[in-house]
Order: sequence, then structure tokens, then C-alpha cells
Amino acid sequence: MAKLFIDPQPTPNPNAMKFNVSASVTGGGSESYTSKEAAQDSPLAAGIFALEGVTGVFMLGNFVTVNKDPSASWNELVPSVMEVIDEHLT
Repeated sequence: MAKLFIDPQPTPNPNAMKFNVSASVTGGGSESYTSKEAAQDSPLAAGIFALEGVTGVFMLGNFVTVNKDPSASWNELVPSVMEVIDEHLT
């Protein structure tokens, strides 16, 4: 299997980060989750919500956008989100 590439990109919103992925993350349509409870049907979204500070997950095609609490640090979250995406897609 080819190596999965994940490219985090900042967005105009300082509390949102887009993760471009070299593989599809959804079955076709968009998926949006605003709580841990809502994300339980999606293993990938649930894994991201398990990280402290995550407040939202949006997935479509080959990208995932993660929203965080303003007090959370992207320096800590980005590597963890990338690890969760990699674990769920490889």
C-alpha cells in the first residue's frame, strides 16, 4: 500500500485547520460532527474527538477540517490529528 500523505493547512479561522489527505476520508458525501456523541458512528471522527481540545470535525473527499477550542494549541493537536488520520486510513 502506498504511503499516506497528510498535509495540514491553516485556514482563515485560527481555530480551524484543514488536513489534506492523499486518500478519500468519506464514502462520497460530506460528514460534519460537532460533538463526541455525534461522532460515534465514524471511527475517524471519534478518534479525532478523543483528542483534548477538539470541538468539531468536517470531512469531505480527501480532506478533514478540525476545529479546536481557542485555548488548545495547534502545536500539540496537529501531530496527534495526523497520527489518528494515519491510523484510521492505513
